[in-house]
Amino acid sequence: MTHAKRSDLPHQSDQMFLTDAGFETSMLFHKGFDMPYFAFFPMLRTVEGRAAMKDYFAQFMETARQNDAGFVLDTNTWRANPDWAGLLGHDRHDLAAINREAVTFADELRREFGADMNVLINGVIGPRGDGYDPSTIMSADDAEAYHGFQIDVLADSGADMVSALTMTNTFEAIGIARAAGKAGVPCVISFTLETDGRLPTGETLGDAIGEVDANCEVKPAYYMINCAHPDHFRGMLEQGGAWANRICGVRANASRMSHAELDQCEVLDDGNPQELGQQYAVLAQLLPKLNVFGGCCGTDHRHVAQICEAVHAA
Repeated sequence: MTHAKRSDLPHQSDQMFLTDAGFETSMLFHKGFDMPYFAFFPMLRTVEGRAAMKDYFAQFMETARQNDAGFVLDTNTWRANPDWAGLLGHDRHDLAAINREAVTFADELRREFGADMNVLINGVIGPRGDGYDPSTIMSADDAEAYHGFQIDVLADSGADMVSALTMTNTFEAIGIARAAGKAGVPCVISFTLETDGRLPTGETLGDAIGEVDANCEVKPAYYMINCAHPDHFRGMLEQGGAWANRICGVRANASRMSHAELDQCEVLDDGNPQELGQQYAVLAQLLPKLNVFGGCCGTDHRHVAQICEAVHAA
């Protein structure tokens, strides 16, 4: 599939951009889908799955339209890498087709709901292992080889950019950024943080950003934080530093629970949408370049609407 590249990416623009929110938690808890290994990509090949995704994304894109915002439209590929797909019975040939289909489906959504909007198709890359547990860490070279497979397919399929979400460590992030650089596609690295505001490896966010930038010939376009509550990392942001200028996006959790607690959760903790909106307004004061706003675990279109309202009011 080929299409005209869209206009400016978030880091090249003063425009506000929205993303969706807690996609997997919405499909699991709100829509009632069974999701082995927390993977929704198999549902892309079902009528029910496509209908659920269409209904889900339409609400966020309408919120973006109402706020004159751009939209970063994620592909349903967070788990669509060789290890997780292998557990679900997909080989590499099939996996390449799945990633291509995800980009094609995102383009269909863009054409249906994104007329006259700056909608960017974002090829989503998830961690090779668990998004909360950095117990098995690859070298940067191994990560480049491993994730390069998916990145190449997403880039060849016409994604405007790729984003690595829920990254737990710098080696994997460096490998992904290098693979994206070789594929010629802009790359975003989004780290997940623990309740102390540090990466699961114990590294500070500032050190992690510096390390990735220093080890990549083609640096990531920008960085994000996802899958952590603002209370977990606001104090770290208040300390400031030049690295804070590299952060353009936040996709926070609605819940204040730790990752270990979220893993055991059988009831969705969707927090308080209005409170979360106010917390984003504070984050926008701490991060000079912040213009990408969305959610992660437990959040939905209500939270993103409240974030827009609070950020505009501030």
